[in-house]
Amino acid sequence: MAAAVAAIVVAVLRLRRSPAVPGDALRAKIAPGSGLGPEAEAVPAPSPQWPPAPILGTPTADDLKRYAVRPYIPRFLAPDSPPRKPLDDLTRRRLTRWGAVAVTLCLLVFGTQALENATFSKEATATEATGETRFGDMPETLIDPCVPGWEPDPATGMAGDRVGTLCEEDASGWSQAEAPFPVDTAQAPDTTATAPDETVPDADCHPATRTPRARPLSPRVVRAVNRQWARIEKWLKANAPASYRTLGSPARARTIAVAEAQMGLRFPNDLRASLLRHNGAVAAGGSWPFGFLGNAGMGVREIRDTWRMLCGIDDKVEDRGEGSDPRAEWWDGRMIPFGTDGSGNHLVVDSVMRDVGETDHEGRMSFTPGGIPIRSHYALLKAVADAMETGGAVGYWKPRVTGGEFDWDIVN
Repeated sequence: MAAAVAAIVVAVLRLRRSPAVPGDALRAKIAPGSGLGPEAEAVPAPSPQWPPAPILGTPTADDLKRYAVRPYIPRFLAPDSPPRKPLDDLTRRRLTRWGAVAVTLCLLVFGTQALENATFSKEATATEATGETRFGDMPETLIDPCVPGWEPDPATGMAGDRVGTLCEEDASGWSQAEAPFPVDTAQAPDTTATAPDETVPDADCHPATRTPRARPLSPRVVRAVNRQWARIEKWLKANAPASYRTLGSPARARTIAVAEAQMGLRFPNDLRASLLRHNGAVAAGGSWPFGFLGNAGMGVREIRDTWRMLCGIDDKVEDRGEGSDPRAEWWDGRMIPFGTDGSGNHLVVDSVMRDVGETDHEGRMSFTPGGIPIRSHYALLKAVADAMETGGAVGYWKPRVTGGEFDWDIVN
């Protein structure tokens, strides 16, 4: 028993003292005459060649010289260098063909850019006239430095809102040098002495005489408005062709400028861009003119004439007094009517706040048409396009088609 334990101890000590020898890397040499057993002695194995020889053989100096890439040196720097081999016909034809394609693409890009610059980046020419017939031709789409663009309202997903700093829409905020039209600097008449029961004329309905000037339009506004009109047109053409045919042709920038001067107002830029796309709508083939929320679209001259008519009625109504709210009465001259239902009710845009409202013949004005607020004319266009494509509604107004004609229903 003691001999077995001693043998195990000796074996353990030998194992701990002996280095680990991997496979064939070392060879053990047995030393004879040792009382404790054979003694392991490490002998290094021969080192393999490094780097290993290539499988396909080692390239010779001639091989390296044959496949070496010679750097390109112009002939005028090394006139004694041997000439390069000329290109074959196939390669030459391919290079010519692709070169022609590249030149054509460059010309197309530069031509498109030049056309866009000529259309959108041309400086607006102020055209003056004492009447509408004195205007010359002028581009319908112009640059507006005042409005950088439009973005949808993420809260509602519907109402497009302005982004950035806007120029003041009220002409009274312009200096004489900066005003897009001559500013009447005369002091407003004092109405404090007017008797309480006497009618006070609406100053917005009696603007000072101004010279019409066509104002520029931002390409971003034009693109945003045209994008919504394209959606509406596509849907009408596919589902209500009779109403599609009632859409008016584009208005002229000079006509809008004359209306603004005669009304003493500045149309919001999205409304102007919309009129430059479709100047209202006209009954065709017995179909009711296309419009929004139960109203037919109105052209520029109809807008001006309706504004004059409503101002004339308002001058006879004894409901005005000092400090009254223009948005709380049935009518105010700063409103711009752009839709009519044929019964004395109208869709309007506030030229100052730029939101959409409605006024009726019973003496009420509201800025929640359809029971919801609509922040701008662009927001109305987008809401109508969304309702058409999704089968939804704009407030309590829902689109419908009967016999190829578009109409609106009131839903709960």
